[in-house]
Amino acid sequence: MPYKVFFVEDEIEIREGIRDNVAWKEHGFEFCGEAPDGEMALPLLQATKPDVLITDIRMPFMDGLQLSQIVRDRLPATKIIILSGHDEFEYAQKAIKLGVFEYLLKPVSVQDLHQVLQKAAAELDQERGEQQALQELRGQVEENRAALRERFLLRLVTGAASPAEAIEKSQLLGIDLIARSYLAVAIRIEPADRSEPLDLHRLRRAQRLAAVLVEKNPDAFLLRKDLHEWVLLLKGGSPENLTEERDLLLARMQQAVSGAHCELFAGSGTPQNRITEICHSFLQAADSLEEAARGRKSAGGAGDGSDEASLLKVDKSAVEDYLRSGTVEGFDAFFETFSRPLGERALRSPVAKNYIFTDVVLASARFVDELGGDVDQVVPELGSIETVLEGIAGVEQLRERVRSILAGALAFRDNLVTHQYAGMIKQAQEYMERRYMDPELSLSDVAGQVNHSACHFSAIFSQETGQTFKEYLTEIRIKKARELLRTTTLKAFEICDRVGYRDPHYFSHVFHKHTGLTPMEYRLQVQAV
Repeated sequence: MPYKVFFVEDEIEIREGIRDNVAWKEHGFEFCGEAPDGEMALPLLQATKPDVLITDIRMPFMDGLQLSQIVRDRLPATKIIILSGHDEFEYAQKAIKLGVFEYLLKPVSVQDLHQVLQKAAAELDQERGEQQALQELRGQVEENRAALRERFLLRLVTGAASPAEAIEKSQLLGIDLIARSYLAVAIRIEPADRSEPLDLHRLRRAQRLAAVLVEKNPDAFLLRKDLHEWVLLLKGGSPENLTEERDLLLARMQQAVSGAHCELFAGSGTPQNRITEICHSFLQAADSLEEAARGRKSAGGAGDGSDEASLLKVDKSAVEDYLRSGTVEGFDAFFETFSRPLGERALRSPVAKNYIFTDVVLASARFVDELGGDVDQVVPELGSIETVLEGIAGVEQLRERVRSILAGALAFRDNLVTHQYAGMIKQAQEYMERRYMDPELSLSDVAGQVNHSACHFSAIFSQETGQTFKEYLTEIRIKKARELLRTTTLKAFEICDRVGYRDPHYFSHVFHKHTGLTPMEYRLQVQAV
């Protein structure tokens, strides 16, 4: 998307001359409006919110400095370029105090404005890139924060955190943990019709609907235990109030998941008065849910309470961490670390087998989906989890199945890093090679050819080529200009036109900047050789 520029000038000849002769598009700008004075400009500026404001100083009704002050307050990101016919220190001093981007003395040439626009575009590009990087960083921080919150809550409900540690870490993570009573609930969300194949999208939708209700309650916290099971932790005043809040929240969650054709089953512990006793409420809840669900489980899926307790010691983020930064060669070390908390006996149980395999499949599917890949192709096991599980008889078969799934996801990740944008960049470069002679060629034009927004394409292009779009296009044009100077008798102004520049003076300036010579000096040097 081109940057927007607005022009304020009371002399109509100057205003129209600059408006009609500056190569706005070539420098990545869109001329979005004009006005004869600051007062008439204000409502238009408020509506268009330009990236750059060019304004004269001496104007009737409201001068440029007054306008700049208002724009600085209301549109602080807008870059202000002031034009003045008065070489007076007082004006320059006031402009500096206002933080204007550039202060130009009249008469201003088209070449002068082109240079200032080029400088402004470069700074705006940098600011956009920094803003995008900041947004990505904030997203990563929130993701990490959510993962840390879930890990902390898991330690809390399993009794692995002391009261002092729980209070300290909860404050760091923005969790208000202090209350008179605590209560844990084990929740299981399943498709209403279990005879149908697992529909992951439907299950996720149901889980999101339930999670939204919990997020609205500052005294409730939800953490995932595995594919189907969640733990709900409630805090509040008296035990009676806490159980009432539990029943009301569970009823709402049940109603929400039913809309996604799923069912919610819950097992509740009893209210406890101390942080260290939360784990007792959780164990009661897990036992209650297991007893309620026993009739729904297949014989191969049942396990004893010790196996279920062992599963809670597994680091749920380990698979995701391995997918993001691990290697195929490091799989054995990863698997040993990941499965060690279970112990040999628990690892051989059907419960552990199901848990590990399902966790790996889902983590891999989420990872590939986040990267924009075809989940069904990269992780085909997603559509046949139960069938594959039936064919896994022991620990070694489980290990090899997990190795195969993770290796496929890692191969996709590494291949994506290498080739994700190669085709797009090549297509963009070929298009620029064909169109470099068009002075109207812009970042938006090229981005449109490869079906990306201008901002996104600009960031990707710089990342993959090490050059900005403007630097790369200028390099093509100067290369073609050198070729024409060496092989033809065309004059400099004719070559200027053939390589995409309208202004011969500006072309000469850019050529000198890149080669250290004027076009004529370059031709003479070549001929001398």
